[in-house]
Amino acid sequence: MQTNSLANPGPLGLMGFGMTTILLNLHNAGFFPLSSIILSMGIFYGGIAQIIAGLLEYKKGNTFGVTAFTSYGAFWLTLVGILMLPKMGLAEASDA
Repeated sequence: MQTNSLANPGPLGLMGFGMTTILLNLHNAGFFPLSSIILSMGIFYGGIAQIIAGLLEYKKGNTFGVTAFTSYGAFWLTLVGILMLPKMGLAEASDA
């Protein structure tokens, strides 16, 4: 008999999504400029940490958790790329 001794990755994925969403919405509401804090949260907490949580959900056999966390993690990484690649001169800005 094999036991699954992995911790529940759900809180990590949910916190990564929630905290990053709150910070981005505070920027969208005009309270803060788009700074390295928001972009870093998008890369590391909203992006990479959620993808890791999704991979751990895969290990636990939770299809919904895999799909939700890896999709949202990829979304946050893509959003930061859309914002930063033109500023770094690596791509053209998208149309308004």
